[in-house]
Amino acid sequence: MPTQTDPRSTDAAAAAPLPAMPRDAVLGMELAITDYEGAMDWIDEVIRRGQRACVTAAAVHLVMVAREDPETARAVQRALAVPDGVPLVWALRALGHRRATRVYGPDLMAHYCARSARTGTRMYLYGGRSAAALEQLERALLRRHPGLQVVGGWSPPFRPLTDAERDEVAARINASGADVVWVGTGQPKQEKWMAEMRDRLDAPVLAAVGAAFDFHAGIVSQAPAWMQRAGLEWLYRLSREPRRLWRRYARYNPRFVAGFARQYAARRSGR
Repeated sequence: MPTQTDPRSTDAAAAAPLPAMPRDAVLGMELAITDYEGAMDWIDEVIRRGQRACVTAAAVHLVMVAREDPETARAVQRALAVPDGVPLVWALRALGHRRATRVYGPDLMAHYCARSARTGTRMYLYGGRSAAALEQLERALLRRHPGLQVVGGWSPPFRPLTDAERDEVAARINASGADVVWVGTGQPKQEKWMAEMRDRLDAPVLAAVGAAFDFHAGIVSQAPAWMQRAGLEWLYRLSREPRRLWRRYARYNPRFVAGFARQYAARRSGR
């Protein structure tokens, strides 16, 4: 029988099926039907088994981009996608999953950091607007979660990485011994990076959480809780960054509503 250090044990664990998680498709994207505790337990189980997985906090934007971009669709298919956006939760409930809840990327990261400060799970931070912003994020996380192990981080350039840079970051992350790599480079760039790098990284979990880096570092403010509950977070973000976001919301929000209306009608009619 192979020992725990036998490479065959690692290969077998990586090839084994990932922990089960109930899901349903919204406009072609399989979304997990879970809550924060369920998502964190799933991550812990992947780490315990020594497997390799990706997690992404999916918003409407990611769902719609995946419908248009095959590369994004393939990247998300490799991940556990949790419903980050309230409209996606409403969609799951309309499809009959009354207990579906939001698993908001920034809150998932915060809750898991709090848990990891107790359990010793090791974190690597990949993303951020700059090296200074990443340092600000790390300080904020360590201040809020005493005992948290942040074993490294890198803020990549806003361009495609060279082969040498990909080799270097893979070596850095593997040398760090990280259990979870938090990825905050924006959708769908972060999902594509995870899909590209997944087989090269030893960390069991790569988790894409979008704007969580900016929120936790205090660089960008979050929408008030009542706006989040009402599904109006997009409106708050638009008011803060209109030049960057207006095209995204004008393009995708109406298409999501129309597309899901067709899916819902088809489900109701049994087609």
